Amino acid sequence: MTLTEARAQGWRTLAALQNRIEVKIERALQDEHGLSVNEFCVLHHLAGPDGPHTRMQQLADLLVLSQSATTRLVARLERRGLLTRVLSEEDRRGIYAQATDSGRLLHDQAAPTHNAALESALAEAAHLPELTPLVQALETLTIKV
Repeated sequence: MTLTEARAQGWRTLAALQNRIEVKIERALQDEHGLSVNEFCVLHHLAGPDGPHTRMQQLADLLVLSQSATTRLVARLERRGLLTRVLSEEDRRGIYAQATDSGRLLHDQAAPTHNAALESALAEAAHLPELTPLVQALETLTIKV
């Protein structure tokens, strides 16, 4: 196997692990809280210490979504009363997203569900020989944090 083939195989394995995790978390968040993974990620960021005033472009970059997909996502959360959009005081062209009290409460309720689904997905993946090294690598990263 060439280095390029090995890297491609590694990428496919990483994508498989990411997909398994995302599917597990998506199901749990939808079933328990009516949230998608991306909706949870927006609330998670906005509810955190760095998030109270986050520009739309920053959210798009964090979520690895296009500007238009981020705008649609934020609009859905805004219709549900989970966040608001605010014009920038410094730059009237800038728009910030801000979690509402309801959004922070839902985030706080959904976080244990997210974390439990993540732990469950990683535990399942750890038993698959092709995914075990990646799960171990994640655990190593977690310990260093």
